[in-house]
Amino acid sequence: MIRERFKEVKGLGDKTIQQLSEEEIYWSPNQSSNSTAVIMKHVSGNMISRWTDFLTTDGEKNNRKRDQEFIDDRASKQEMISTWDNGWKTLFHAIDHLDEENLLQEIYIRGEAHTVIEAVERQLAHYSYHVGQMVYVGKLLKEEEWESLSIPKGKSDEYLQDTLKRKRESGQENK
Repeated sequence: MIRERFKEVKGLGDKTIQQLSEEEIYWSPNQSSNSTAVIMKHVSGNMISRWTDFLTTDGEKNNRKRDQEFIDDRASKQEMISTWDNGWKTLFHAIDHLDEENLLQEIYIRGEAHTVIEAVERQLAHYSYHVGQMVYVGKLLKEEEWESLSIPKGKSDEYLQDTLKRKRESGQENK
């Protein structure tokens, strides 16, 4: 189930990135804000650090250069997507190797003890936060051209009716 939650967050990020041009992924509203590309680089760096040897080493690896993740180095959009995907690949590899016995195991992030469950929740919240930033920047840039990633404004009733109709048609209306 947690894999599905992470996939949903990645999907929102992926759909945002798809809607942005090569130049738009580097736009930020001001100097103290991060562009989508910088967020992608930071999230990937965090994932690689946190999820590599997840159960056996501190999640803040000595070789991580966190401050460099926030430097706009203008790689191509395709290179940024590869960086982004590499982080997610590292996360999913670690998640896929967890089992029930690991859930209460103690691991460390920056020397602070967490159960595996706490660490997973912490990272899901962190990535959701940053993907939300990416979505917001995308909406600012695209305005009316933005393709909604959820239920569009003013379409809640229509969405609910469509959902109920699909459930009736599939025989799942009471679930």
